[in-house]
Amino acid sequence: MMIFSNFGGKAALNGKSTLHSEAVVIEREMASRGAGVGLEMEKMSVEQLRALKEQADLEFNLFQDSLNNIRTATARLEIASSALEDLSLRPQGKKMLVPLTASLYVPGTLDDAEKVLVDVGTGYFIEKTMVEGKEYCERKINLLKSNYDQLLEVATKKKSIADETGAILQAKLKQLAPIQ
Repeated sequence: MMIFSNFGGKAALNGKSTLHSEAVVIEREMASRGAGVGLEMEKMSVEQLRALKEQADLEFNLFQDSLNNIRTATARLEIASSALEDLSLRPQGKKMLVPLTASLYVPGTLDDAEKVLVDVGTGYFIEKTMVEGKEYCERKINLLKSNYDQLLEVATKKKSIADETGAILQAKLKQLAPIQ
């Protein structure tokens, strides 16, 4: 969640209009107050509402991307955990294919099923016992699931702000449209 805490400021610095940065400030003020958000938005101008809706939609899309990345990482860790379980059941000296990349496998022989190399990121590997490797996977899976739940809650709130802003914007535009 910290990744997105300064998002509005960065967008404003990258050439967005002052209305955009005003919308971010207003959105944050409304979020901190909680109640009366709809009333605050009804007092905004059409331009401010458009900027707020655009910002909320953009942030929601970023949250969606993050949620997808967390789901992908969780699935990979679950596959790794399952592979460790399968590996622990194989006898020493067993012939197998060893993955070097996602699509390149080479023949190999299982030497010691009690020691595994765990990829801890950025090209670093740590040798662990089979039990430690499984525990590592489970800890990471639980952490990712917890982060997913928290991020989902934030994304849901952001979506409701975007939807509410859109509804108020549509109502204002309808009021401003000339009667035909």
